[in-house]
Amino acid sequence: MVAGELVQELHPGAPDDITVMKKIPEPEGDTERCAEPPYAAAAEEAPEGAQEKDVPPADEREAMLPNGGRGGEEEEKHGAILETKLYLRRFAVLAVFSLYSLSNAFQWIQYSIITNVFMQYYGVTSDKVDWLSIVYMVTYVPLIFPATWLLDRKGLRLTALLGAGLNCAGAWMKCASVSQDRFGVTVSAQVVCSVAQVFILGLPSRVASVWFGPKEVSTACAVAVLGNQLGTAIGFLLPPVLVPNTPDDPELTGRNISKMFYGTAAVSTTLFFLTVLVIKDRPLLPPSHAQAVLPDSPGEDYSYKQSIINLMKNKAFVLLLVSYGIMTGSYYSVSTLLNQMIMACYKNQELNAGRIGLTLVVAGMVGSILCGLWLDHTKTYKMTTLIVYFLSFLGMIVFTFTLNLNNILLVFFTAGALGFFMTGYLPLGFEFGVEITYPESEGTSSGLLNAFAQIFGIVFTLIQGQLTHHNPLIGNLFLCSWIFLGILLTAFIKSELKRHNVNMGAENNRLQALPTNCPEDCSPGEKTNGDKLETSVSFSRETSL
Repeated sequence: MVAGELVQELHPGAPDDITVMKKIPEPEGDTERCAEPPYAAAAEEAPEGAQEKDVPPADEREAMLPNGGRGGEEEEKHGAILETKLYLRRFAVLAVFSLYSLSNAFQWIQYSIITNVFMQYYGVTSDKVDWLSIVYMVTYVPLIFPATWLLDRKGLRLTALLGAGLNCAGAWMKCASVSQDRFGVTVSAQVVCSVAQVFILGLPSRVASVWFGPKEVSTACAVAVLGNQLGTAIGFLLPPVLVPNTPDDPELTGRNISKMFYGTAAVSTTLFFLTVLVIKDRPLLPPSHAQAVLPDSPGEDYSYKQSIINLMKNKAFVLLLVSYGIMTGSYYSVSTLLNQMIMACYKNQELNAGRIGLTLVVAGMVGSILCGLWLDHTKTYKMTTLIVYFLSFLGMIVFTFTLNLNNILLVFFTAGALGFFMTGYLPLGFEFGVEITYPESEGTSSGLLNAFAQIFGIVFTLIQGQLTHHNPLIGNLFLCSWIFLGILLTAFIKSELKRHNVNMGAENNRLQALPTNCPEDCSPGEKTNGDKLETSVSFSRETSL
């Protein structure tokens, strides 16, 4: 990238086509190039017809431009150009990722929602079946750091292939575990699926940022998270239907489990091949200003360790780590223990327990999409996050005190309300984290958020599980107290919309990329792990709706 300014302006007389031109001033004097401009090669090699495909709507084009696309006269003096463009392929990438994320989430919850069936079939206690869910969280924490390093170094495609491939392998291993003396095999298979999850959960923000424009990035992230939520919903619905409780006929139970496992393996295999065909690291040209000013691959001086240090020094992000961990960990705990909570209050209601879980997650999917659309429209990240957090707390309170009223229809309603806000919070946390940590890698920030979510999920599931054995009310009140703490932490987060300001051209429609390996141009205080915004750019803080 050229040391100096990246001036992002559109030629006032440019034709109304699908690309956005960004001018790079020629270096003055003996100024040396520290690195090639990101996407510069792609811009030069783009075919002549490339500008006539995948035309984005006019409002998306304007959203990518400072002042709605009204540039100045200065760009006529500059020669080199960078372009931004939206490709139709982005929808295929998003769809395939969401589907194999769905498959992985289904395999996470398929044991817990019929805990009593697997207890009887394998002859194990409930806490051992709980560990088939907890292992997803335990595996994630130590492996997320090499996984995010791989994402930064090798890109989206290899990471996606590992996620889809391991998910497929784990599904086929489960097919070999259908025997009453093979509980160890099903544990091993679930461990493989849990490793696959490490290469899946941190990708929604990366997929959205690398492939989607600024007016659709939050919605795209919500849809990517939606796939995981939909998998959980199907995991609540199908297992009780496919594997009904038949304690007097273990052979029939085994055949039913086998059908479920083989069906999952077939779907996972199909999705793996689609991943091979569809997913690429990034489009030929970047979708937004925020992506265009970042390098398309880490420089030689890139340090993953330094990136982690930068994030942990960001006080706003640290607060978000804890608050996101509390909310998402609570969601994991409720999902894992839902069957046991329902069965403690309503006997022989396995099927309805699955339907209640489905209601919880489907309502959350609607909440996720609405929150994503709202963020794209308003960019009020902190305000929206705080409101949704508070409403999740109220939903948890209502769910807690209506669970044992001997009215299962009421439980359907309260679980739906809880899921709408609690599950709807998940993409909010991802996108808020990207905003306040830009230009650090989306994969690294999302990976840390998920790591804290898994840690809290493990602790909450183990503690609430023990409390639920005595009284579900006590276990739920335990979660309520932690969610209230999360509200307080969220209120203290300072909201600086860094990525948004880049896409809007900041204050004066001018951006500057400062390479770390140019000591003549960069003062010590300005050096970071990669390119960053000019220090003179003032980031606006979110103050109102």
